[in-house]
Amino acid sequence: MWHRRLRRRLGLVTEHRRALLRNLVIGLVENSRIRTTYPRAKEAGKFAEKMVTIAKRGGLHARRVLISKLSSPPTAKKLMEEIAPLFKEQNGGYTRVLRHNFRPGDGAQMALLEFTKVIEKPAEEAKEKKPKKKKAEKPETEKVSKPGKPQKAPKQEKVSKKESASEKEPSEPAEEKKEQGQEEPKKGGFLGNLRKFLTGD
Repeated sequence: MWHRRLRRRLGLVTEHRRALLRNLVIGLVENSRIRTTYPRAKEAGKFAEKMVTIAKRGGLHARRVLISKLSSPPTAKKLMEEIAPLFKEQNGGYTRVLRHNFRPGDGAQMALLEFTKVIEKPAEEAKEKKPKKKKAEKPETEKVSKPGKPQKAPKQEKVSKKESASEKEPSEPAEEKKEQGQEEPKKGGFLGNLRKFLTGD
């Protein structure tokens, strides 16, 4: 029977409900204020107050309990080092729920869940800016191209392979040998060695 049960089920199974409350408390610790539906805010506020009470104990055991409940070591660290010291002289009443507007889709009552004391975020250390590298100056010989028109590289004259080979090696001795009927002996290879062996060179 469900008589005198003070907690809300939120229309969720147990595992889902625990995960939801855990995520709401993690968001509350990170941002110090969250916006959600009113019933969820009430339940998350209860859970958050229990976590702050555990964090106020201090010590390794308290840290491990927080990590097991929240599954978030950074959140447990922030609870113990930043939030718990603010409520040292206070027994309860660490959070408050403020009714907000209504959700447009289904008209659900929205609420703000926040800590009762202002939690200041630590000032971020100024990051050192790396000096920008200066671009290498262009030599004066290069011409500046007009904007909008890409600069074209100077065209190189294409020389055929046959012409370049004919320039390097003169063709006259080869023609004279052909006229005499003598062939140029091939250098190297199996046939070249065989020719040397037969001719006796």
